[in-house]
Amino acid sequence: MLGNIRDHSMLVARVAALLVDNIRQAGAVLSRERAVAGALLHDIGKTACLNTEEDHAARGREICLAHGMVEIAEIVAQHVILRDTGREAFTEEEIVYYADKRVNHDQVVSLAERLVYILDRYGRQDARRHQAIRANFERCKALENRIFAGLPFGPVEVAARIDQRLFCP
Repeated sequence: MLGNIRDHSMLVARVAALLVDNIRQAGAVLSRERAVAGALLHDIGKTACLNTEEDHAARGREICLAHGMVEIAEIVAQHVILRDTGREAFTEEEIVYYADKRVNHDQVVSLAERLVYILDRYGRQDARRHQAIRANFERCKALENRIFAGLPFGPVEVAARIDQRLFCP
């Protein structure tokens, strides 16, 4: 894993840990270990796919399965596009999906800021791709509203609340 991808993944894990810890305090049942592991590994397939058209989330899922990490594989598979489970309870997949959308490289950013980057980086001046990316972010915004409806802080406070000591070498 390239250093910049590692740094991004560690920050996604810090955001995921913050969210899981606070959502659990509000009464939800979530596995911090599963969410953090999924966040740390969510881009494990990215380096192999950098110069290809291959889906890095699907490649990451395959890598996890090949190493017996069945519980983590679905988190990795869904970190780009989240499948609708119809469940009201939060899932680790949702937490990592959201946390990834809040981290641009090694900085916590708003969903709007991340959307601008994603459109520029992956939109390829293709109207259909832009539409799909925007729809994905609208879904993420709805998830953000759901997450923070039960927390004592809002999305703008995430960066200030993460524990920078987590996952430091």
